Amino acid sequence: VFRSCQLFLILVLLLCPSRPVWGLQYKQYLHFQVLSPGDIQYIFTTTPAKDFGGIFNQRYDQIHLVPADPLEACGELNNGAFIQGEIALVERGGCSFLSKTRVIQEHGGLAVIIADNAADNDSRYVDMINDNSGRTADIPALFLLGRDGYMIQRSLEQHGLPWAIISIPVNISSIPTFELKQPPWTYW
Repeated sequence: VFRSCQLFLILVLLLCPSRPVWGLQYKQYLHFQVLSPGDIQYIFTTTPAKDFGGIFNQRYDQIHLVPADPLEACGELNNGAFIQGEIALVERGGCSFLSKTRVIQEHGGLAVIIADNAADNDSRYVDMINDNSGRTADIPALFLLGRDGYMIQRSLEQHGLPWAIISIPVNISSIPTFELKQPPWTYW
């Protein structure tokens, strides 16, 4: 069954025309790759916010993924200076997705990846919608499965690192199937 699903995914990727990342639409996936630390050098899948946030208009080959402090990012950040010019990792909960995105934008972040706060979520993507406050956000906002966010956070804590180094976005259709390093805990 797993092999059949892999073959189906490959067939879909080959037959469906790919869109540039700046044309990414709701319910499409955007991928990023962790380059460091080595124990989580996988390609992760995210989904963009449904009706707010910006788009990626360039690729970042080596950029810091900085966990916000506090992780929920609902107000002033203790590490806001480290977010500037980088991509922030935050956790769902405490305030709206749009509020989190605005906090990161106000601290100079280039994008925000919001991980589900359910560490056992390894398959359900959440629709990140506008909170109807009349506010907007200009930076990209992406949703990450809780298990993926938990594993990234755990690795950084185990290594005593303040951030991961990532490449984003990653076009997985240009990577040979045998070279795709997917998280072993996530079903692709």
